[in-house]
Amino acid sequence: MAVGVTRLKRVIGAAAAVTVAFGAAACGSDDAGGTDAGGAVTLEFAQWWGAELPAGEFDKIINDFTAQNPNIKIKLLSAPYASTKQQLVTGAASKTLPDVVGLDGAWVSDFAKQGAITNMSELMTEAKYDPAELASQVQIENKTYMIPVVNFVYPLFVNKDLLTKAGVDKTPATRSEFLDAAKKISASGGDVKGWALPLDTAVPNGIQNDVMSWLWASGGSMLQDGKPNLQSAPVKSTVEYVKSLNDAGVIAPGALTMKEQDKVEKFTNGQVGMMIDSLAHINLIKENAPNLKFEVAAVPAEDGYTGKRGIPYASWGIGISDSTEHKAEAFKFVSYLMSKDTNAKLSTIANGFPGNKNAQPDFSTSDPLFKTAFDIYQQGYPANEFVGLPKSEDLMRSFDEQLQLVLTGKASVDDALAKSQESWSSVIE
Repeated sequence: MAVGVTRLKRVIGAAAAVTVAFGAAACGSDDAGGTDAGGAVTLEFAQWWGAELPAGEFDKIINDFTAQNPNIKIKLLSAPYASTKQQLVTGAASKTLPDVVGLDGAWVSDFAKQGAITNMSELMTEAKYDPAELASQVQIENKTYMIPVVNFVYPLFVNKDLLTKAGVDKTPATRSEFLDAAKKISASGGDVKGWALPLDTAVPNGIQNDVMSWLWASGGSMLQDGKPNLQSAPVKSTVEYVKSLNDAGVIAPGALTMKEQDKVEKFTNGQVGMMIDSLAHINLIKENAPNLKFEVAAVPAEDGYTGKRGIPYASWGIGISDSTEHKAEAFKFVSYLMSKDTNAKLSTIANGFPGNKNAQPDFSTSDPLFKTAFDIYQQGYPANEFVGLPKSEDLMRSFDEQLQLVLTGKASVDDALAKSQESWSSVIE
């Protein structure tokens, strides 16, 4: 779900990240991957990552691989996200995908059902690759079709000055502490509110990032055995909690038509005390509001919860075409990107977190908040159950519509969840 703030763009289907200006190289090529006269294999790799990284940095990583593997050449097909998506969706339908593809989690289900991307679980077994070092995998029916290479997490952002002004002496760690802090911030004067909740149905990623994040932070799930489980006690508790924040008047006005960029702007302007947002926005916020004092923390959990906390994330995912004749070589390239040292290097230049759970980014030249967030990330686990679901944006939208009825007093929580369950069940078979 793309956003419109300057320097913001997609890092995954349902999330946004800070970016820099990029060139518009077209995805696709008449010179398809194959084997040359000398026996070297050329793999085409289509992705949007190279367009979002500092100039030349991705090429260095690719050149290191080809230096170590002279019989495998990599032809980068780098383009902006929208162009890459258009080309890959077309290629998936016609079974003409490049050998290796950057993936958005929202595409995985459809691509897999079309037979366009291959089952990488088999390739891992053949290559004797240990998947235990992966922070996460996107699976369908216990088969891995996407590996998240770099993760961009969504912690809680807190305006420290507004918290202090409201008489709150510590960052909220539980739901009750968050509600109390949001009430005090909202009562501190002016047009300031405690929290921002973007629920615009045209861009419904607020359901993922700002609503379900409360569920995942307490170890909950919206699925059971891969099927919708929206009438469960944890999901109901989550919706009732969001309703309690609305009933308390602590949510910034205009939530029903608010987009993610509006939330970020309100926080940057000091109009809301807390928000759940992409870590990648740290530099953008500091550039636009250099005097704003804020910190990041784990999303508050249910009172009494002591388990690991799920932290929302978006990813640069990777997959392999099912039609490529060079699956072994393609997976060798994937395993290189997921190796400890390479993955640490890539995540560092991307200002993200590694998909290899043993990799350690270099924070020596980055904002200290990145290190704080990385500690939160390591103490919990990446959680985004929309990744890999069919028609994930439509699922968010239908849930959003029901939640809006709850917040405007037109439906009960039970009725809204029952209708959402019915809607989702018609999509997730």
